[in-house]
Formats: sequence, structure tokens, C-alpha cells
Amino acid sequence: MSLNAELRVTRGTFSLDLDVTIAPGEVVALLGPNGAGKSTALRALAGLLPLDSGHITVGESTWDGAGFVPAEKRPIGVVFQDYLLFAHMSALENVAFGLRARGTRRAEARAEASRWLDRVGLNGYAQTKPRSLSGGQAQRVALARALATGPSLLLLDEPLAALDASTRLQVRTELGRHLADFGGHTLLVTHDPLDAMVLADRLVILEGGRAVQSGPPAEVARQPRTDYVANLVGLNFYRGKATSMDVDLDGGGRLTIPRPVNGPVHVVFPPNAVSLHAAKPEGSPRNVWPVTVAAIEQHAHTTRVCLDGAPNVLADITTATLAELRLRPGDELWAAVKATEVHVYPV
Repeated sequence: MSLNAELRVTRGTFSLDLDVTIAPGEVVALLGPNGAGKSTALRALAGLLPLDSGHITVGESTWDGAGFVPAEKRPIGVVFQDYLLFAHMSALENVAFGLRARGTRRAEARAEASRWLDRVGLNGYAQTKPRSLSGGQAQRVALARALATGPSLLLLDEPLAALDASTRLQVRTELGRHLADFGGHTLLVTHDPLDAMVLADRLVILEGGRAVQSGPPAEVARQPRTDYVANLVGLNFYRGKATSMDVDLDGGGRLTIPRPVNGPVHVVFPPNAVSLHAAKPEGSPRNVWPVTVAAIEQHAHTTRVCLDGAPNVLADITTATLAELRLRPGDELWAAVKATEVHVYPV
């Protein structure tokens, strides 16, 4: 039975107008910039924020409207960014808390909590208080607490954001394993595209309280439809009008494309497809245009160069190329992109 939600919420000058469907066993990731409405959507699903209109249903069960189900009675589990474990309780007591709150007898709740601690690899930490747990361990306790009650809906609110990089990798892998075994509905709210790409079956991109794009992670990454999504997946992104093998870009400039197309299009290519030259390059057919260095940023083992031109463009170059060109902001260069590196799709 799928979860179907039509979320219509107004808070001051902000309004959320979002339709979400989650199939059993499916993980849907909700991404968007700050203020897009992600937290509002999560709070509405949790029953912490009433809908102005719309509905939330799971199969034949309705959680909103005339038969409003309060948060404490909804079959949901929540994992928060900052864990929110009870400091005075042991790990075992924290996991058992949700079961006890739903009327499970103490001995049975503790036995089930112990099984869940074993499942998340913390069977040796049953009597440990949260202050003695690492961030990764605390988040695994929070996940066990959320899943122990057998929720219909699992809400993950930036679950990995508070972890350091090495711990995050480990917990992300473990979380993916548990989500694969979870037969309920999962909504993941995150700012991190890697978390979304690895953990989710489907992405919903939220901007200004509205869904602007949705689909499988690979599809969204390959064909972004807004500047936010393009930045999220690290692509140069343009809009324009195609006439045969050329696209006149909305912001100025023209690009040659690998196949004939006509009409309004999106154009994308990765920053590592851009080569930079001190003099205008000659040779194989390619897109070449003058640019000016606006900024230089170090990105892991590459250097990202932000370039003003028609069009503006991001280029990822090696440290050797940076040293060879001796780049400084204000330098004038030539950017080049092969037509075969350019991906075009309809608006």
C-alpha cells in the first residue's frame, strides 16, 4: 500500500504545495536549498504541523482531515540530525522507549531493543549512555529506536549531517543496508547529493515550496532542470534555442552540439570537459570562446576555475595545468569543449 500525500501548508508568506507518493520499500529523498520547504513537509507528515488542505493516506488509512491522527499515534519512526537520544537512558532503554510508549511490556520491549542493537552492531553497548557513544554509534542507536517499533513511515532528517567524513561513509553504508531490508515507506530529507544518490530510489527536488524535478537519481543527475540541481550534481547548465547543430544560449553565447536538434533545450557538460588555453586553440571541431578568470578554488585533487564569458563556465583542471598556466583572477584565456562532450535534452 503506497503512501500518498498532498501537502498544502501556509506559514506566513511561505506556502508548501507538494504531492508525494512513496511505494512500500521505496526510499524517496527530498532535496532543496534552505527555505525550500523540506522541514515543513517532514513536520506535516509527522503530524507536527496540520495541513491547510490536502491529505495523507497509507492504503485505506487516512492520517489527516476529519480523522486527524496526532503525531504520537502515527506509525512513524524519525531519525534526527542530532540524534535526540535521552541522555539519562542507556542505549538499550533509548531503543526500548518507543516500544514502551506504544504499550509493549517492559521485558518484551527490552528484548526487542536488544535484538535491534545487535542488528546495528552495538550489542556490546546496551548499558552505555549517549555521552559515551561516538557520533556514529549514537546515530545507529537512533536508527534502531526508529525501526524497532515497525513503523509504516520512516522519516530521516539529515541523518548523516552531524558525522565526520570517515564515520559518515561507514554509517551511510550501514543505513543503506537497513533501508534495503525495510518494507515500509522512507522519506529522506538531505542537503547532501551523495547521501541522496546512494540511499534513495527516487529524488524529489523542492524549490520555493514546489517540486521542480523528480525521478531516479541517475536520471536527475544526467538531466538537471534547474540551476540548483545542476549545481548539486556538478554540471555546467544552460538554457537555449537549438537550430540544427547550434544552440543560442539564453545568457549569451553559442554552442555546437553533437546531433541536430530544434527548439528550446537544456545544455549540460561537466567541468572536467572544459580545457583552458593561453592562446586560441586550433584543430578538431570544438566549442571555443574567450573567458576571464573570476575565481580559483581547490577541490580535492583538482582545481575548479570559475570563468566569465559568453557563456560563463566552470572548469576543473589538474594542479599541473594550474602551474603551467599560472592562473590568477583577471587572466584572459580561451575555453574549449568538444561538441561530443555536450549533452542536449528538451526543456
